[in-house]
Amino acid sequence: MDALAASLIAVPAAVFGYSYFGYPAALWLAARGRARAHALRSATAEGRGSEEDWPTISITIPAYNEAASIRGTIERLLALPYPAHLRQILIVSDASSDGTDDIVREYADRGVELLRLPQRGGKVVAENAAVAHLRGEIVVNMDATIGLTPESLRALIRAFRDPSVGVASGRDVSVGDVAREGNSAESGYVGYEMWVRGLETRLGTIVGASGCFYAIRRELIVRDFPGDLSRDFVSPLAAWERGYRSVSVDDALCFVPRTRSLRSEYRRKVRTMARGLRTLWTRRHLMNPLRHGRFAWMLLSHKLARWLVFPTAPLALVGLVLLHEHWWARALLALSALGVVLGIAGWRWPDDRKVPRLLAVPGFLLASVVASLAAWARAIGGARDAVWEPTRRPAAEPAGEPMVEAAK
Repeated sequence: MDALAASLIAVPAAVFGYSYFGYPAALWLAARGRARAHALRSATAEGRGSEEDWPTISITIPAYNEAASIRGTIERLLALPYPAHLRQILIVSDASSDGTDDIVREYADRGVELLRLPQRGGKVVAENAAVAHLRGEIVVNMDATIGLTPESLRALIRAFRDPSVGVASGRDVSVGDVAREGNSAESGYVGYEMWVRGLETRLGTIVGASGCFYAIRRELIVRDFPGDLSRDFVSPLAAWERGYRSVSVDDALCFVPRTRSLRSEYRRKVRTMARGLRTLWTRRHLMNPLRHGRFAWMLLSHKLARWLVFPTAPLALVGLVLLHEHWWARALLALSALGVVLGIAGWRWPDDRKVPRLLAVPGFLLASVVASLAAWARAIGGARDAVWEPTRRPAAEPAGEPMVEAAK
């Protein structure tokens, strides 16, 4: 019985340890001494800023009832230092009903285009509809509520001066109102994820892009993509299959407002993980190390192993229960029970009040565990959530000193 209990505890411990410590350590060791990718070195190269150097780009923004934020987003895009005659801005309205379309039409004389869908179909359906209207060599996909620095867009596009790069992903920076929000623990996780992507870039390629802000060569776009899958995840996979690599661009800062409550974050996690699992299943052949070598290892480690961390966590509790005769097992069970109680308190904390740090971290962890179990259940059970209900975030303000400081 003790051997079984020890195994039940060891499995989630090993999965967690490898996913969050072992894999990054292996990346760091493998990347030691390697120069940064040519595409990222060129991002700071001098003397290459003339208009002749820039490709044509199409910036697409799917939007559903974003009247509160779309005006500011458009104004920030128009103010970015990119040649206007090389830039297309296309807002795809997913049958918005709150005045979003009217706001976008106000900018028609400044080159902003509106594509309205007759009925709601979801984010991916909106992106599919946009494909036929894209004119740029490089397609930039972004959300309606993010913030960018003046150099974020050009830094992202510079990556494509390396002909081996098919996808370039921005560097997310989680920002929010620390005096009110209940999801500040998300910021640490986002920073960790960006660090791992940086290590992967130094080793050659990343295995997932930021859905909030990433760019892809137009010829690599997957057309008629299933609406219940994740396009930002599949893009680096499709690029790899076509012989291209994908990179994370440190200077392409993307300020992503945090959701203000753990309940909203929970729903987002369930949706994104379930979509990710289904997407990975459609490209499962890429996890064969005999055919895809290092890329398969990175995909297995960064995606599948990490998605297995929280679903396996309950096994450890079962193991501790089986070992309850030992004092240390009882102590760990008591600490776990305390963590669950604190997590529930943090999860149920009022949205308009700041969650104390004592409750914020346990709440974030509890929401992650429950969300991962729900996502696996949805993915295995075949549940579909193609119709889009965007996570409502406070709109990002124009990039300035406060946001730049947040990135540091």
